[in-house]
Amino acid sequence: MHMDKDSLHILNPEPRPDDRLDNTLRPKFLNEVIGQNQVKENMRILIEAANQRKETIDHVLFYGPPGLGKTTFAHVLANEMGVNIKVTSGPAIERPGDLAAILTNLRERDILFIDEIHRMGKPVEEVLYPAMEEYALDIIIGKGPSAKSIRLKLPRFTVVGATTRLALLSSPLRARFGAVYRLDYYDIEAMHQIVQRAVELLNIHADSSGIHEIARRARGTPRVALRLLRRVRDYAEVRAEGCLTQEVAIDALSLLSVDELGLDEVDRMVLTTIINKYNGGPVGLSTIAASISEEPDTIMEVVEPYLLQLGFLGRTAQGRVATKLAYEHLRLAYKKSDQPSLL
Repeated sequence: MHMDKDSLHILNPEPRPDDRLDNTLRPKFLNEVIGQNQVKENMRILIEAANQRKETIDHVLFYGPPGLGKTTFAHVLANEMGVNIKVTSGPAIERPGDLAAILTNLRERDILFIDEIHRMGKPVEEVLYPAMEEYALDIIIGKGPSAKSIRLKLPRFTVVGATTRLALLSSPLRARFGAVYRLDYYDIEAMHQIVQRAVELLNIHADSSGIHEIARRARGTPRVALRLLRRVRDYAEVRAEGCLTQEVAIDALSLLSVDELGLDEVDRMVLTTIINKYNGGPVGLSTIAASISEEPDTIMEVVEPYLLQLGFLGRTAQGRVATKLAYEHLRLAYKKSDQPSLL
């Protein structure tokens, strides 16, 4: 997803340059991972079975909204298996030759992690199919009638893919993954533990109520929680002698326009536009985007998923509608209109 001004949006779950500091806070093994219990349990069985048989684990695909730990899980998988991990992304593999160079450098049982795997080009995908299925690489030498195809044998390795847009993944590619795991938004208890762990690792002086305040405004997304923690820590050091309390967290997050449910100005603009300009909806996504001068992709991938999860937004065949809960949160009078049933 391409963003300019929106990449500065603090609640945007897409990675930003300042998030590199989070790498030191990433769990390295399954027993350090907080939340996503079903995914963890399935991974534990997958890893133990492969280790017992001394085999390479099946190809794994992680999907779900950004910021929930797909990259972290890929590294955890490599650490648990005691193997090397080679990291790349769909847009970075531009030509089949790029992929061939990566594949020929892999060793037995290595993990190849491809982030944003849905953005790989079709010619590159065609090279990946035999590599995943038969551990073979087909190379064509020469051109025209004299061209020859040579098949190189590859070591048995594992592809771990990550995508935020499962629907954009081609069926043949999806079918080649033996294990497919969906990562969901984290509940408040898991978010509290994630912030608590970061506070301890970063040696921040914080009380439980301050930690809870950050956790509940982080949209169920660890990447957002750690970003908010950094900003609240700055505020605490400058205005509160380094002590992160609930009051300090509330003041700092209010300054960032992040409300008690984790909504910021862009989220509230989307809802108030639907309510005030279009009588609660239904209204099309591109119309909303034009009304608030944002990109439709930004609204669909950054704003909408969380508003849908909160039940503030509904999708209909005719467009988006604001629900009664949205009116209540914004303290607006709810006018029941003849809205079509939600999809």
